[in-house]
Amino acid sequence: MRIAALDDEGVQLELIRHAVEVIGHECHGYGDGKSLLRDLHRETYDLLILDWGLPDIEGPRLVKRIRDDLKSAMPILFVTNRREEEDLVEGLAAGADDFMTKPIRVAELQARVRALLRRTYPAQQESQLLFRDYRFDAATRTLRIAGRLVELSRREHALALFLFRNLGRLLSRDHLREAVWGLDTETPSRSLDTHISRLRQKLDLQPSNGFLLSAVYGMGYRLEPLESEQIEALHGRRI
Repeated sequence: MRIAALDDEGVQLELIRHAVEVIGHECHGYGDGKSLLRDLHRETYDLLILDWGLPDIEGPRLVKRIRDDLKSAMPILFVTNRREEEDLVEGLAAGADDFMTKPIRVAELQARVRALLRRTYPAQQESQLLFRDYRFDAATRTLRIAGRLVELSRREHALALFLFRNLGRLLSRDHLREAVWGLDTETPSRSLDTHISRLRQKLDLQPSNGFLLSAVYGMGYRLEPLESEQIEALHGRRI
């Protein structure tokens, strides 16, 4: 999964990055809160690992801005030198989900990351998933719609499964590219758009089937499940 880590100490940041990548996740590092906030206006992450004492903003204040201004619900883990009970209470009250003290113990950090991701994204752990008429089997890389097998390339299946596993979430273009093509692959922007266009057609992703796949200008894409009232409203608008 895609994780952001913020720590103004380079050695600590590299330790966090290594610990996260060893257990199979991508990690993007930041040295100050301003850079992270700037990127969060156009990027999405699955988890944030955050230091408390930063050169430009205190950790709890940064968390409140992420929650209140950006309306982000991604899980946040504080990793800090603070260890008093009132610090724990302040961090959690600001909107953080978990709290651990330095010095960083790699095994504990990895365990907390796994637990937060498992709790926040339960669908990521399942091999067979059913979303109304859409049945995915991650192990065999197959998709059936109302029992009909849909022919998809490996990347089309990976992109479709990732979108359905993250229903309702706005996913940035880079987030989608990294999830499907990998971090080290130079993927032209139009390749993502082409795959999205093909999925709309092959999976018949339209309101009448209960799902809306929309582009968010300057950000990325969101696949949303629709209730019957929303479907009727959209049809009425077209009429």
